[in-house]
Amino acid sequence: MALTKKKSRPITIDNEKYRWLISTRGKGIIAFIAEKENSKGSIIEVKIKSDINELWTEFPNISELNLKVIKPKDAELIIRQAHKLGWNPEESGKPNKFDFDGQKLKKASR
Repeated sequence: MALTKKKSRPITIDNEKYRWLISTRGKGIIAFIAEKENSKGSIIEVKIKSDINELWTEFPNISELNLKVIKPKDAELIIRQAHKLGWNPEESGKPNKFDFDGQKLKKASR
């Protein structure tokens, strides 16, 4: 899977280039998707609890919403932790699925 340059963001970690994007996965869930740039290997797909998409439908009643936004520093943290948990972006195969609580990545139970 190749992430398009138009819809994804670049990030360089330890001189390796990656691309990442955020996608919705239903109410209260967003997905962080990343791959190594110019590689035909596997991607990571990380489920993150966030009500950021509800901001627009629930406004102005947003005080109870989890408005988690993924920033470049989060992208770097997720990619580094995915490597530690066994993700090899050079190896082809199914997406490596994880969950992220805002600080720590863990293998998805799905």
